[in-house]
Amino acid sequence: MEALALLPEGLGLVPAALLVFASFFTSALTASFGIGGGVSMLVLLGLFIPVAALIPVHGVIQLGSNTGRAWHQRENIRYDIAGPFVIGSLFGAAIGAFFVVQLPDEVLKVVLGLFVLVVTWSKIPGVAQLGHAGLTIGSTIVALAGMFVGATGPLLAAVFAQIIPDDRKAVVATHAAGMTVQHGFKVLAFAAAGFAFFSWIPFLAAMILSGYLGTIYGTRLLHRLPEETFRRWFKVGLTILAVDLLRRGLIGFL
Repeated sequence: MEALALLPEGLGLVPAALLVFASFFTSALTASFGIGGGVSMLVLLGLFIPVAALIPVHGVIQLGSNTGRAWHQRENIRYDIAGPFVIGSLFGAAIGAFFVVQLPDEVLKVVLGLFVLVVTWSKIPGVAQLGHAGLTIGSTIVALAGMFVGATGPLLAAVFAQIIPDDRKAVVATHAAGMTVQHGFKVLAFAAAGFAFFSWIPFLAAMILSGYLGTIYGTRLLHRLPEETFRRWFKVGLTILAVDLLRRGLIGFL
């Protein structure tokens, strides 16, 4: 009964324990391959928590997970790339918080899925040479989309993979830094909009702690992976996530 009192209304002890357990593995997945954990966690949360709480709660969990990964892999962060994302993410979150006409969820999923496929499997001219202005504009768009979809990590990862073509550790670490900023602004935006995070604090703390332990394990695997192996599975993972986004978007239309 005491454990149940620490959980938000509507979330049982067994589902909460399963989610905390899963947080270790989803964080380990992202720490080792740079992708997959955030989307997987969003799907799992959707099975157990109310729809109205899904995006803000997922945002806090991902904020904790990405902060832990960015800190643990901080020596590999490309700050020249991560820096402009702070400005762009602020703009995107601010626009999203006051966006009057919300685009249909299925439209955003289809668009994001197509973008990820294009960026993953084609070499977009000029992406690797994007300046601060281009990175800022790009992060604004990704942050705005994240306010409605919740899992834009694959798009950001696909772009970073082109900007940083030969250093898997920098891809994963810089992606973590960029997503930390974007999830941070998103959480602030939801808090300003009135979402009550207080009742979720014990559950979120357990999720973040479990996720950090997963990050430590996943980082060890990342260091052992050859660059070619990482790039191959990175593309496979992004493709699976993009196809799943397309599937869910098209089902929404139907």
